[in-house]
Amino acid sequence: MAETMIEIVDLTRTYGPLKALDRINLQVARGQVMGFLGPNGAGKTTTMRILAGLLSPSEGTVKVGGIDLIDQPNAARARLGYLPESPPLYPELTVREYLTYLAQLRGVSADRRKSAVDRAMERCGLTHVAGRLLENVSRGYKQRAGIAQAIVHGPDVVILDEPTVGLDPIQIREIRALIRELGGEHSVLLSTHILPEVRMTCDRVAVIAKGKIVAEDSLDGLEARFQHLAALRVRWNAPPALEAVREIAGVGEVEPGAEGWLITPKKGADPTPELVRRSVEQGWDLRELTPTSRTLEEIFLNLTTTEAEQNGSAKEAA
Repeated sequence: MAETMIEIVDLTRTYGPLKALDRINLQVARGQVMGFLGPNGAGKTTTMRILAGLLSPSEGTVKVGGIDLIDQPNAARARLGYLPESPPLYPELTVREYLTYLAQLRGVSADRRKSAVDRAMERCGLTHVAGRLLENVSRGYKQRAGIAQAIVHGPDVVILDEPTVGLDPIQIREIRALIRELGGEHSVLLSTHILPEVRMTCDRVAVIAKGKIVAEDSLDGLEARFQHLAALRVRWNAPPALEAVREIAGVGEVEPGAEGWLITPKKGADPTPELVRRSVEQGWDLRELTPTSRTLEEIFLNLTTTEAEQNGSAKEAA
């Protein structure tokens, strides 16, 4: 079993009467890329700032590589690298000067410093801009420099907060490839609201809403858990009356269409057997009955919003 590199137990953070985090629990194994999803204000950045040692928890424990962040903050922070949403850059320094300075701050010994900086630049694709001032490189290279400073001291854990925000499509693709590569050597906690990014980079995903973890699973596992909520595409050669379908037990919404009817089951129900039986008995000549897959966006919406909010979002979209 893989070693646990991030362990969060009953983590709580309050701001007066407001509970930004409410007893959350999360584990990230060595070599794993964990996507950390949630709407704005859900508690993602608060969690990551606590992990980075920039914010104290109100309750609970946080361990990095088995070291308690509260009891041994310096030892725990030495084992992690952190990239906030806005990279902490010094524009008057060259890329090499900046990474050398950060390596020194992170305790990399003088005899190892040059090789550590060279390796971080090579991994992040910065070698050919090593002598350029940070103020004169593109936003994509600034983001790469931000990731390089997070890994220059060889941490076990890398925390990335929205690493692709504001980048162009080519830069986004390059940063995503870099994140996947980092997962082979480091444990990565990746905060993002870009759902395709999760699909392309992450092994597992944790979803946070209103300060609570509402789901934590692999992407395949998460989709399987919500498959029962998927609509059924049904096609008959002799279609029934709309009301005849609506009265079948377990049927929720029904949308007739020329290419097939979409039938959404009621929560927790499976009308498939009754649909088949009724089709045979009534001579509807059933030709197709196919479950449609739930998208990651639909699952995310289901996990992070109430039914009333979902209905409101649907009306707004309509």
